[in-house]
Amino acid sequence: MSAYLAQDDNLRWRRSSRSVGMNNCVEAASLGGGRLAVRDSKDTGRPPLRFSAAAWESFVGTLRTEPAPLS
Repeated sequence: MSAYLAQDDNLRWRRSSRSVGMNNCVEAASLGGGRLAVRDSKDTGRPPLRFSAAAWESFVGTLRTEPAPLS
C-alpha cells in the first residue's frame, strides 16, 4: 500500500494557529476512520502522506519528548 494519497479537493486542510504566514508548517486533514493526511504547506500540489491516528500521535509524542539532533 502506498503512503501517498491522490489529490482530493474535498479535504478540509488545517494548519496550526501558531503558523504566522510564512508557510513553514504542515497542514492536516481528516480522512475519516481515524486516518489523517499531512502535507507541506509550501508545496500543496504534491500528494499528501497519510497516517493512522496512532502513528501520528506517536510521531508527535516523540517530537515533544526527544531533543532535536544538532547538525
